[in-house]
Amino acid sequence: MTLLPPNNLSSRYEKLPIRIYESSADASQAVAHEIADLIRHKASLGENCVLGLATGSTPTAVYSELVRLHQEEGLSFQNVYTFNLDEYYPIQPDALQSYVRFMNEHLFDHIDINRDHVNIPDGMLKKDQVQAFCETYEKKIQELGGLDLQILGIGRTGHIGFNEPGSGIESRTRLITLDHITVVDAASDFFGEENVPRKAITMGVGTILNARRVILMAWGEGKANIIREAVEGPITDSVPATYLQKHPNVTVILDQASSAEVTRVKTPWLVGDCDWDEKLIKKAVIWLSLKLSKPILKLTNRDYSDNGMGDIVTEYDSAYNINIKVFKSLQRTITGWPGGKPNADYAHKPVSSFPAQKRVIIFSPHPDDDVISMGGTFIRLHDQGHDVHVAYQTSGNIAVFDDDVVRFLDFVNDFHDSFGLSKEVTKIMLSSVRNSLNSKEPGSVDSSEVQKIKGLIRRGEAKAGCRYVGIKDENMHFLDLPFYETGLVKKKPLGEEDVQIVVNLLREVKPHQIYAAGDLSDPHGTHRVCLQAIFEAIEIVKAEEWMKDCYLWLYRGAWQEWDIDDIDMAVPLSPEELLRKRRAIFKHQSQKDRPLFPGHDIREFWQRAEARNRHTALSFDQLGLPEYEAIEAFKRYYF
Repeated sequence: MTLLPPNNLSSRYEKLPIRIYESSADASQAVAHEIADLIRHKASLGENCVLGLATGSTPTAVYSELVRLHQEEGLSFQNVYTFNLDEYYPIQPDALQSYVRFMNEHLFDHIDINRDHVNIPDGMLKKDQVQAFCETYEKKIQELGGLDLQILGIGRTGHIGFNEPGSGIESRTRLITLDHITVVDAASDFFGEENVPRKAITMGVGTILNARRVILMAWGEGKANIIREAVEGPITDSVPATYLQKHPNVTVILDQASSAEVTRVKTPWLVGDCDWDEKLIKKAVIWLSLKLSKPILKLTNRDYSDNGMGDIVTEYDSAYNINIKVFKSLQRTITGWPGGKPNADYAHKPVSSFPAQKRVIIFSPHPDDDVISMGGTFIRLHDQGHDVHVAYQTSGNIAVFDDDVVRFLDFVNDFHDSFGLSKEVTKIMLSSVRNSLNSKEPGSVDSSEVQKIKGLIRRGEAKAGCRYVGIKDENMHFLDLPFYETGLVKKKPLGEEDVQIVVNLLREVKPHQIYAAGDLSDPHGTHRVCLQAIFEAIEIVKAEEWMKDCYLWLYRGAWQEWDIDDIDMAVPLSPEELLRKRRAIFKHQSQKDRPLFPGHDIREFWQRAEARNRHTALSFDQLGLPEYEAIEAFKRYYF
């Protein structure tokens, strides 16, 4: 389903044509079918189809659909030649992070393509061979008549392929040095920034622009800002994706989240006439208040008319009426009683007061998301007498450093020595684990024993965090969803077994409230899969009687916060409560000081969480609402 078609004023802002889809799955399917149509059309003419392919998380669903089309609908790739955009240098072709391996696992091993038609930059060349290889790569493309279609993702630096800021518009296939931001973004794939190659071989911008058709894809909130720059900004070598504005046949394919910052989505009233429903009015008034640095109740008719919002005033007669309406809607989101205030009027509160003591499940994708993202609310729910359960959906074992394992091995060894206990069996296992760690290559998979130990480390930290809050041991649930247990950053697809585990817990607890991570910008996608498991489980149980009184609240925190207009419940935190939240986070010692997967934010998780909570409180204050130390925010999901 395509959303938000452009109107005749969109081109004032958009210098690249964009199509926005409801989800990345819908968008990926559309791209895959365009590729399939091109392959079939070229085959009908007896011609080759020459494709430029990308790697990374963005095109994986496109490749999955192409594989399905081949296996179920007979799409043949016999006439297809492929040229991949890039490859790390140096890297072994069978390395976990190699793009050769990526393409084989996601596409080539599952279709009927002639392997002689597959071209991927060689990450094992000697340095003095690279230049000649790059020239040959370009020549091969030209001899086949050029690229019919090039698909692209986009990096946070605005790079396409590995054409980092500073790349020239005429650049060709070459060896380049990766930007620091790109290295940081790749760190999760390589189990640490120090293991990421500093160079790559990439097609050039000029090579990409010579393709007859270009599709750039982007998914998720984390790409929203760079998409705005690429689509609406000036052409500049500091954002290489802006060079695509010179291409005559390019389309930018987005999901809702990645389109959030483009003008027609973020501020559609600046583009043209709007269908002013209550949600859009709320969004517009909040934007206007923050833009003008004026509390909502001080906005005037002139403020509205000067900013493309005069028709709202016409509908509501005056700015005063609009201001009061939006101010009260925001005021009603604020509550110190996330489980419902006893004997309060529900019409003016986000949560019903009945029953007074609720059963609550907090789903935490990793063993620390509960306290990082909603630790203050977690504490408040327990302190106010609710029956709070925490469900840790994955072990989080890939996010533990090897030296933490060694530290715990030393503890086990010393524990036996100190108490004079027999340790023959344990000694054999400890020796095996140490040998496994000593022989492990950077970025390679841990042995099953090491994975288990790392999972136990994180489980112990989660228990410590819960006990600090006051949660009973029997209310701690470690689900260890099977999709996660690969030992790799790349996980298995969500399966029926994963969903059934969630269903079983829901039926056991029969909660009045469910809290789940709606933060979909985490660097390796676990939050997204964990949320999907909850959604699918709810579909199975939603007709059951107890679900009629159940609310689902989505939280964010470690990576991104809800926009103010999306917040349905705002829970204020005092300075003391913020400190208690910080102490709960500190129980997760393996993630303290330097987490293994920090993402692009170098701050520790507790620092990020506090900054986001304080910023939310500041925004409410700027809008003219009460001033709080911090606020945790939630969006209600209706099922």
